[in-house]
Amino acid sequence: MRFTTINSKKYTGIERLLKLTVFLTVCIGGSIAQAAKVPAGQVRFFNNANTDFNAYVNNPNAAQKKWMRDHYSRMLSYSPSFDKKNSWYKGGLAYVNSYAIYENDSVARSHPEWIMRDVRGHKLYIPWDCGGGRCSQFAGDFSNPKFRSYMIQKMQATVKKGYRGLWLDDVNLTWRVGNNNDVNVHITPIDSNTRKAMTLNDWRRYFTQYLEEVRAALPKTVEISHNAIWYADSMRTENPYITRQIKAANYINLERGASDGGLVRGTGQWGYETFLKYIDYVHKHGAGVILMDEGYTTTQREYGLATWFLISQGNDLFSSDQSNWAAPNSWWKGYSLNLGKALNDRYTWNNLLRRDFACGSVILNQPDTATRSVSVGNSYKNVDGQPVASVNLQAKTAAILKTTCNAARTVPSHKFIR
Repeated sequence: MRFTTINSKKYTGIERLLKLTVFLTVCIGGSIAQAAKVPAGQVRFFNNANTDFNAYVNNPNAAQKKWMRDHYSRMLSYSPSFDKKNSWYKGGLAYVNSYAIYENDSVARSHPEWIMRDVRGHKLYIPWDCGGGRCSQFAGDFSNPKFRSYMIQKMQATVKKGYRGLWLDDVNLTWRVGNNNDVNVHITPIDSNTRKAMTLNDWRRYFTQYLEEVRAALPKTVEISHNAIWYADSMRTENPYITRQIKAANYINLERGASDGGLVRGTGQWGYETFLKYIDYVHKHGAGVILMDEGYTTTQREYGLATWFLISQGNDLFSSDQSNWAAPNSWWKGYSLNLGKALNDRYTWNNLLRRDFACGSVILNQPDTATRSVSVGNSYKNVDGQPVASVNLQAKTAAILKTTCNAARTVPSHKFIR
């Protein structure tokens, strides 16, 4: 933020006070809006209000509306179908694909120069929703200022319909562009500014500049989520473009979550601890995360949520791909848990990962590890309220344990992972 001195004109003491009050309201108010937190142990659920959820939002009564407001901290919403629901639900983040130009959209015909091209001039695509030799989304050229301006105007118009913010899809700071025949084949686009093959560094630079323009164009009270690729670069050092991308968002959405089948033990490229380290990186730069877990068994369900407890800072969200666990008529009680204030950060305990809260503890065994059995004493209960004195954790499983709330309770001595 740039600070401008007010010395070009003389002001009375009252005028100075008024200007200072306005300045602080804008600057500090914006920060407060972004930083408002609940206890790290209180689950904040992010619901996907897709077409499968229409039965619950199309004609709810007053009690049903209140239930959704109470249980869904935010919802992934879709304009224009959700527009009228903003009158009773104020936490909607509207879906926008950050650089897609849809094949059937009139802009694809009126502005073909906004579509990325290969060296032969062929149109390029986002490698998603492809089949039968066709993809549905052209890759919009975010290096083109006119395309960026068009997209930002669309986002501004969407927010004005009453949305809490935007959920930007395909925030890809690594290559995601190809032809419409094979989604696994990368094709390097031509940089429309240099007329040469675009470099990955310039891809990131243009994309980051675009995202910063989006952030600057919207009020600070508007929340922005980036559906990003956490492994877009090595975690050995911080990438300056990824750092800037994170700073332009309130949330970084992580599809698949901890249940991602590609995660393995430890700190390697695809390591579970590397994944958590990326989340630490996001927190360091002021954003929260949305863990959009893909687990489909009850064991994976607890493991996914336990991971969220390990990283929660009070402004993070959790989501599940399984609508039958999150719907109003089949809500899993675990998504209503409030373990209270965090007593520590995650740490290693008996070759497991652990974190303690005023009202419980979370213990997790990483992927590809030996089964661990540990005693936890006599004060804990599981999510269903059954007493637990010990836990037996196979690889990629976890235990979420509740106890009588006490912010001064004794927890094991430990050494933090950070």
